[in-house]
Amino acid sequence: MNWVRVDNRLVHGQVVETWLPYTGATTIIVANDKVAEDMLTQQIMSLAIPQTMNASFVPVRDLLHLQKTSMWTSSQSSTLVLFSNCEDARKAYEIGFSFSAINIGNIHYAPGKRQLSPSVAVNEQEEACLRFFLDSKVRLDFRCVPNDPVQVRFG
Repeated sequence: MNWVRVDNRLVHGQVVETWLPYTGATTIIVANDKVAEDMLTQQIMSLAIPQTMNASFVPVRDLLHLQKTSMWTSSQSSTLVLFSNCEDARKAYEIGFSFSAINIGNIHYAPGKRQLSPSVAVNEQEEACLRFFLDSKVRLDFRCVPNDPVQVRFG
């Protein structure tokens, strides 16, 4: 199972303790332009990732290349791709990185945002991004952790 998730925290305990076992992922990819250039942040995030896993920190534009590799297409492996925001996920999708569902796990609240679920708040730009995915027939899955029910129906 390959799993795509938006979580502004990227790698953290919830991802490691719940999403990795749920997806059976053997590889975790953090797709974020800033993190891809910041070795210190990569080292800090790597501390939370089990040493038995493959981990990559890549710019969003490199995802399409990775998706075409045997690592991604192998039936024996599963990949968890993390985006820090919906716009990065959209950028990846628009350059050809394909997925049929996206987990919207955490988008922090800030003034001017509308709360969609306990862990997701959106401004107009983020809402437009989610609508883009709906219009593209990508299923939206609003859950913090796998055993949560889908918390909001967006559309």
